[in-house]
Amino acid sequence: MKSAKTTIQSPVGMHARPAGELVKLVKSFADSKISIANSVKTVNAASILSILSLGLKQGSEIEIKVEGGDEDAVLGEVISFIESIKD
Repeated sequence: MKSAKTTIQSPVGMHARPAGELVKLVKSFADSKISIANSVKTVNAASILSILSLGLKQGSEIEIKVEGGDEDAVLGEVISFIESIKD
């Protein structure tokens, strides 16, 4: 398992549109199990409702965890996507 932390940069946080795009990205890695954790709970990154339930605002620190597949590449892509969200 590989993991890395990042911070939500978007001024409006993680809302439905970017969460939906993140789910599409996560589902494209069929051989990997990807989760997102904040200081309170860990959720499946393939579920938009689970992601939204974290209530991620600008400045929220999260940890991305990847199991299976090419963990380094998958982790890098997911982190890059999250850090690219601007609105």
